Amino acid sequence: MLIAKVVGSVVATQKDEKLENSKLLVCQVYDHKNQPKDQYVIAIDSVGAGEGDMVLYATGSSARQT
Repeated sequence: MLIAKVVGSVVATQKDEKLENSKLLVCQVYDHKNQPKDQYVIAIDSVGAGEGDMVLYATGSSARQT
């Protein structure tokens, strides 16, 4: 798992049917010293996070299993 801060949301006019009713968030990646990196990811919100919240996110096979 990796850590990031929610900095915004994504509006999509069309989504894959598996993503319907899911909120997409823009997250700025943080390093292990809690410093922001110049890197961003788009994440599916499964816990009701909002802008300014620190979140954990998964990638690869761990993310697919969720």
